[in-house]
Amino acid sequence: MFDTFKLYTRKTIALNEAVKQISALGYNRQESVGTEGDFSLKGDTLEVFPVNFNYPLRIEWCFDEIEKIYSFDRSTGQKIISYDLLMIIPFSKHKKYKSEDLPLDAVLRIKAGDYVVHSRYGIAHFKGMKNIPRDGRDEYYFELEYDRGDKMYVSKEEAHLVQRYVNFGNKGPKLTRLGTKEWSRLKEKVEAGIKTYALAFLRMQAQRQLIGGTAYSKDGELARTFDATFPYEVTEDQKNAIADVKRDMEQGLCMDRIICGDVGYGKTEVAMRAAVKAANDGRQVAFMVPTTVLAYQHYLNFSSRAKDMPFRVEMLSRFRTPAQQAKVIAGLAEGKVDIVIGTHRLLSKDVRFKDLGLLIVDEEHKFGVEHKELLKKAKIGIDVLTLTATPIPRTLYMGITGVKNISLMKMPLPGRMSVKTELIDFNVSRLRTIIEHEIDRGGEVFVVNNRIESIFPLADKLISALPKKVKVAVIHGRMPAKEIENAMRDFIDKKINCLISTAIVESGIDIVSANTMIINNAQSFGLADLHQLRGRVGRKDIQAYAYLVVPDIGALAPDAKRRLELVEDFAHLGAGFEIAMNDLELRGAGNILGFEQHGFVWMVGFDLYCRLLKKEIEYLREAFKIEMGI
Repeated sequence: MFDTFKLYTRKTIALNEAVKQISALGYNRQESVGTEGDFSLKGDTLEVFPVNFNYPLRIEWCFDEIEKIYSFDRSTGQKIISYDLLMIIPFSKHKKYKSEDLPLDAVLRIKAGDYVVHSRYGIAHFKGMKNIPRDGRDEYYFELEYDRGDKMYVSKEEAHLVQRYVNFGNKGPKLTRLGTKEWSRLKEKVEAGIKTYALAFLRMQAQRQLIGGTAYSKDGELARTFDATFPYEVTEDQKNAIADVKRDMEQGLCMDRIICGDVGYGKTEVAMRAAVKAANDGRQVAFMVPTTVLAYQHYLNFSSRAKDMPFRVEMLSRFRTPAQQAKVIAGLAEGKVDIVIGTHRLLSKDVRFKDLGLLIVDEEHKFGVEHKELLKKAKIGIDVLTLTATPIPRTLYMGITGVKNISLMKMPLPGRMSVKTELIDFNVSRLRTIIEHEIDRGGEVFVVNNRIESIFPLADKLISALPKKVKVAVIHGRMPAKEIENAMRDFIDKKINCLISTAIVESGIDIVSANTMIINNAQSFGLADLHQLRGRVGRKDIQAYAYLVVPDIGALAPDAKRRLELVEDFAHLGAGFEIAMNDLELRGAGNILGFEQHGFVWMVGFDLYCRLLKKEIEYLREAFKIEMGI
């Protein structure tokens, strides 16, 4: 049996025996859990932070039986999600696993009627839990139904062999026939395809290493001076991510790292410190973001922080006139501009760098196909740092399987509170009350309406209902750049306190006094988009609010209602990880790993595919090391 510690309610096990098992898996006892690999004891309660889990767990005992299992918020101690069964996998950064039986997800999220994959016996229907008396007591088993109605019963201690079947389309899987070699043959076919994919990827990595990159110098006084301008306390996750990035940059290889964390967790600070490191050694930095408004926000922030530094920071977007853009482009070509922040305008043919060393890409999945192709070419021979605030499953699994270098940030900035989220019907009187409440406590309000055609009628309704103390401005993507810039500056300076906008404010905007978000026609947004928009508020230690406004809750389509209720339920800090997985299940994720791999994912499901890929990547890396005498 593979080394995992199965936890489930009603499991009979003494607390001291559980502590022994946790310790044997490599977990370290601490006064309190702070990061992955920690556990602590609080009376009859065990707290542990499992590998590849988003939050620490609290397990409560009643005598020698587990009574409750739930995740909790480290900052408040409040319960987040209760669990009936989950698995704790070994904590050992140096141990390699050569088995697909090791689960990538600690939680078994299955319900009756789901398709599931048993790693040894194949795809089945999960019929539910079945009570089978054993040794004088009731035992509950997972009932799996295979092709031709054949049944299998899996104990909770073997639960790590079962995972929910997830694919990226509407096509259901083919049930496996028990008692034949069908499943083993299919797995062999999938493993052969995975090997081809893994070899191609590792060859690409080897080529980047052969090309080599800049071996940046260790941090000096200038980096420490810049770091000191950060107005917050750096979290442990930030420290680790910064260390990962700087270690990559100092090695002299081409860095290709993803910083993956929820909205407001401080990813931009990691990127800014990397930019300063590159500029300090005379290399140019391009910081590419998906929207003009975000480019402007980053530019203001970076310029303020670096005003006494020997760097020239510029912005390249439509917020600049043609003459201003031409001046920036000339400065890049001559090497006079050290750091440039901009939109996809940075990929234009007229933009040339004298000595580009670092490319930072914020939310790459928001760029179009054409821009992504240009990005691939731009990445050759330079260090690349990618930031993502909505960690799509592809990104997470790429890191888990070892295909990508990834730094996960699961810890919010100190003092940050979760955003209270409520689904409501459209009602002008209610919206007036919400907006006035925020203005009366000295704050500001975002109102998002994603259709340009209806944004001004909405603004007229609100303006006619609101008192004069509420100063309103309207912006959308088709407006002249100068008008958008002026409105954003007025909002930042609190000359206006209610900004009605399209979703151009979705990514990265950080205005600490704006703590109420109203999203009109919320049913027209995707899960990840709603979570991103909600992340624009709650950037300080003040309770923030998000309102999902729809014409009529009772008339919502079932899928739309479920999507909005998920956003309402997953409002705790760090909820982006659950949001991403639910987004995958609701909408599918299309061509996740490349068209040639899609069929293999369908054959065995996404989770098992990634386990097999992880095993193959580790095997090939070990083989390469032996071949090269490392």
